[in-house]
This record gives sequence, structure tokens and C-alpha cells, in this order.
Amino acid sequence: MTRSDLVEELADRFRQLTHRDAEFAVKAILDAMNDALVRGHRIEIRGFGSFSINRRPPRMGRNPRSGESVAIPEKRVPHFKPGKALREAVDTRTAELESKAKP
Repeated sequence: MTRSDLVEELADRFRQLTHRDAEFAVKAILDAMNDALVRGHRIEIRGFGSFSINRRPPRMGRNPRSGESVAIPEKRVPHFKPGKALREAVDTRTAELESKAKP
């Protein structure tokens, strides 16, 4: 699902929202999540999951072409951990789809 798919779904579910309003709502939510993660905050959406920042320590890597050692600096990367309800829903629905696909 892409951002535009999400906007379309929101506009279809809530007929009182115009396409522009749905687009604004999706943008506002994603911007707020982005800002919170940039500030180092954790985002938790009950029943869906949580977003946090993980630190990747500096390390030595190798250039695959030359084999030369390269210093890779420390990074902070976003991390998503699905909630229990989402994990169970995905597991049961994919199992149902797989059982229907098999003859």
C-alpha cells in the first residue's frame, strides 16, 4: 500500500472528507510521526505496533570491488515492532489465503 492508496482508502471510508482533506490528514499524521522519531521519541499505536529508533554502532566494512577496509560511521535507524493483534491478524489471514490457494 502506498501513500496515495492510503489517501484513497481514507477518502472512500469517510465520504464526508474530500480527497484533499484525506491527503492533508495522512500528511499530518506521517509528519507528526516523523518529527517524533527525529526527536528520539517512541511511537506506540495500541493494536498496531510501535516505532522506535535503534542505534547501529560504528564498524569496519569492506568495499566489495576492491576489498579495501572502510570505516562505517554510527547510524540511528527507525525500527518497527508489530503489536500482538497485528501479528495474529497477519498470521491468520495469510494462513486462510494459503489454504484457499491450495486445491
